[in-house]
Amino acid sequence: MKRRPGQKIKLTSVEELLGVNNEESAIDIEIVKIRSFRNHPFKVIDDDKMQDLVESIRTNGILSPVLVCPIGNDIYEMVSGHRRMHAATMLGMESIPAIIREMTDDEAIVKMVDANIQREELLPSEKAFAYKMKLEAMKRQAGRPAKNNTGQNDQNFFGKVSRDVLAEKTGESSKQIQRFIRLTELIPELLEYVDQKRLQFTFAVEISYIDKEIQKWLFEYIRDNGTVKLNQVTLLRTRLQSGAITQGAMISLLNGSQPGKAPSAKLTFSEKKLREYFPSHYTTTQMRGVIEDLLTDWKRNQDEFMEGM
Repeated sequence: MKRRPGQKIKLTSVEELLGVNNEESAIDIEIVKIRSFRNHPFKVIDDDKMQDLVESIRTNGILSPVLVCPIGNDIYEMVSGHRRMHAATMLGMESIPAIIREMTDDEAIVKMVDANIQREELLPSEKAFAYKMKLEAMKRQAGRPAKNNTGQNDQNFFGKVSRDVLAEKTGESSKQIQRFIRLTELIPELLEYVDQKRLQFTFAVEISYIDKEIQKWLFEYIRDNGTVKLNQVTLLRTRLQSGAITQGAMISLLNGSQPGKAPSAKLTFSEKKLREYFPSHYTTTQMRGVIEDLLTDWKRNQDEFMEGM
């Protein structure tokens, strides 16, 4: 049903999200027997909100039990409650109230994402991996579509339908979910820049289509120059369609696309070339030290020569 402008939104409780019914009761489980959810996409950070949670638990105890799934040998996997368990650990608690529920892997993924995705101030990286995990789980739960002559188009259609279903549950558009999932193709360093707002979301989505080796070069460029613009990324992607590129050529391309900025020069030597001048047992740190000493001596000699003129 379409929401009317100004209509109040009813926030869903954790219990509703997890489908906890009155017949399920919590029991105390030792914290050492609970494992974090595998590839848990949500960060547990010791920030002010965590400190508030610690103080709340210190005063009132854990009001909502965590949800865990048994994985054998009296060990459980946390589905919902990582922050509560972390706060309990900080308080020195040895056990935590928990509801135990048998679930398939995909059911657990869906529950885990649903319990966390409505949190405020989620990082782009958290949404990216959460959406990807849930979308893949939903596809497996629904089953693959029957094979027919449409081939890849059929798979694309199935993926779009799954995104539409996920969009209804999260409030994001299907296209925006697709963009978030693209962020999982970034190297970790660039994804961290997105979280830090050093790299704009839309630019990052475009970069996600670029080979990861070149992404490493882009990370170094952004680290040294501050940021990149959309026209630079677009120009680079267009250039890559015609073939391979060197790091130096990429830097010249990016610098040349900024009005008023002169291309920077970069002089590099391969390790193979440097090895021609150093003993085989020298480390890269030792080689760098020798080169810096030689350059220092050269500059001093040049300065002395200029003074004597």
